[in-house]
Amino acid sequence: MVLENNSISIETEPLHHKNNHIHKPVIALIGMPNSGKTTLFNTLTGSNFKTSNYPGATVEYSTGTLINEFGFDAYVMDSPGIISLNPSSPDEEVTINGLFNHPKFGTPDIVIVSCDATQLSRQLFLVKQVIDAGFKTIAALTMNDLLLKKGLEADAEILAASINADVVKINSKKKEGIAELINKVKCLTELNITENLKGKVKIPITPTLQDISDLYEFTEQTEKKVLKPAKGNSSIAEINKKSFGNLSRTPDLNSLKLDKVFLHPVWGIVIFILSMGIIFTSIFWIAQPLMDLVDSGFSSLNELLSTTLPEGAWYSDLITNGLVNGFGAVMVFVPQIVILFILLGLLEDTGYLARSAMLIDKPLRKFGLNGRSFIPMLSGYACAIPAIMAARTISNRRERFLTIMIIPLMSCSARLPVYAMLLAFVVPPGKPWIAGIALGGLYLFSLISGAVTAGIISKFKKTEEKSTFMLELPPYRLPVFRHIFKNTYYKALVYVKQAGPIIIIFSLILWALTYFPNYEPVIPENQTEGKTEEQVSYMIESERLNTSYAATVGKNVFEPILKPLGWDWRIGVSLISAFAAREIFVSAMAITFNITESEDNEENFQQSILSSMREARSPDGSKPLFTTASTISLIIYFMFAMQCLSTVAVARKETGSWKIPLLQIIIYTVMAYVLAFITYRGLNLMGIQ
Repeated sequence: MVLENNSISIETEPLHHKNNHIHKPVIALIGMPNSGKTTLFNTLTGSNFKTSNYPGATVEYSTGTLINEFGFDAYVMDSPGIISLNPSSPDEEVTINGLFNHPKFGTPDIVIVSCDATQLSRQLFLVKQVIDAGFKTIAALTMNDLLLKKGLEADAEILAASINADVVKINSKKKEGIAELINKVKCLTELNITENLKGKVKIPITPTLQDISDLYEFTEQTEKKVLKPAKGNSSIAEINKKSFGNLSRTPDLNSLKLDKVFLHPVWGIVIFILSMGIIFTSIFWIAQPLMDLVDSGFSSLNELLSTTLPEGAWYSDLITNGLVNGFGAVMVFVPQIVILFILLGLLEDTGYLARSAMLIDKPLRKFGLNGRSFIPMLSGYACAIPAIMAARTISNRRERFLTIMIIPLMSCSARLPVYAMLLAFVVPPGKPWIAGIALGGLYLFSLISGAVTAGIISKFKKTEEKSTFMLELPPYRLPVFRHIFKNTYYKALVYVKQAGPIIIIFSLILWALTYFPNYEPVIPENQTEGKTEEQVSYMIESERLNTSYAATVGKNVFEPILKPLGWDWRIGVSLISAFAAREIFVSAMAITFNITESEDNEENFQQSILSSMREARSPDGSKPLFTTASTISLIIYFMFAMQCLSTVAVARKETGSWKIPLLQIIIYTVMAYVLAFITYRGLNLMGIQ
């Protein structure tokens, strides 16, 4: 590595020599955010993939091959949008390093830089850097239709002569200019083979203020030469020129009109709240029937396997209650993920997502977050899994990780069955409105506690990384639905492939703890008299659970810890079961407290749980196990505890390490225990039993 002028020079081998198993040329696509780069990638490859600035130590590159209709075989590599070749964040640094020396593809043969023609002077900054670095470069001018609406057009020949590189005007959605772009790639590829690519590429070092000034002076002068009035639209161009000083400063007029409404200090906030409310209710209500369908599908499969496999065999229980239920816990969240990313894709493609982040940025900054944190936090009310995945839109590494850190504090829909059961025990019969107010208070309190936790962590977690919220407001556009659906499909597939195996493994561990040593329980005949077959089955399952390893651990390890909170080992075992999914707590309580479901309706089942909770006694039998104080403390515990292995798995995948998931488990478990203890003891001191 040699320092030459203002660049770091790296000797590079041609791709064909560096990786002998790769013989096709490699085309790298780069560009600024919202410049149309990924749309071009999808057009060239027909790919289902969309590249994102993935958290952690690595950046995921999307790769594909040119579709057959181009008659040219080459790899195409997409990467997250960058502003320049001088990184301002760890993710950008990895992206740029990958461009200069990708771990698989080496140095690309051709670099195509997508340029928004409506912001040409700013976009040419990156193009000029890439050319100066020594890459064979093609500038692909996008958004030409939007430029035409301003009465302007870009002269590709003048621009090519000015930057000494090939320039092609394209419209990826309509495939205009794509054939010409491929021909340029072919010519440059043949030239690279002739030259044997034994050259140098140079990573620019941090430029001085004078360097930046000179480069922008060049790009602005170039833009003035390149942009000209379109045929038949000279009058519009003159109006734009008089209104904004010069042709390079003409924003989209339709976007300006819409922003007067969407960014209005009053109406903008109202529209924002309504939009976020629609997203939240859609994730919850639209996904629920689909989740029920998935759940019923796995229940039917479980029932089929139960009748097919040998009754009482351990491997039968392993398959039904271990594998099938474990995989069902993975798939049941897919509808929420799909709906969330479809809606976020619509907001992003239309240009509104950037506006919503801008509106909420100022209040969140007081807690160490920024405007992009709000949508993941709001999504956390439905489910933490898609919410954590939605945090990918936060470019600042520290703020993204901080957002992921507090998302489990949002009261997700999986907590709802637990809240409903416990509030039904506490609230006096015939007064459901009290339960409704209490439930609303729990959701509001979770948002406040999340923001406060973020503020506290941000005070202790100092960083030298600058917290900036620089956001480009793209023009309003119609969404491209096929790309949104393809991107959503890919993200759902990533969830199933990456988080699924971890969730299933943990589910199998929990199954083993609650199943073995599997002593055959002996139920006295006088206890089974008058009982239905289903009730007897529940009694057997309850007795088997009482003698399981989970019960042994619960009695010997957890009960001494839980006793100060007024709980016993049965609640402890139910809490262990709830790690697979929070809503399992209700069914686990039904087993540990020997409750059977009535065949009449579900209401009787809930009343049976409440009745058993009222009759349950403490281990020494001296007092009721469930009191107002112990039940409210259990609600508080569920508000804060990290009772969800699915969330742990996705947090591990999204952050690239176990650090944050382990911190979430430790901090939130301790916080839940301490707050539950304070609640229980405090209510007891107040005489509330």
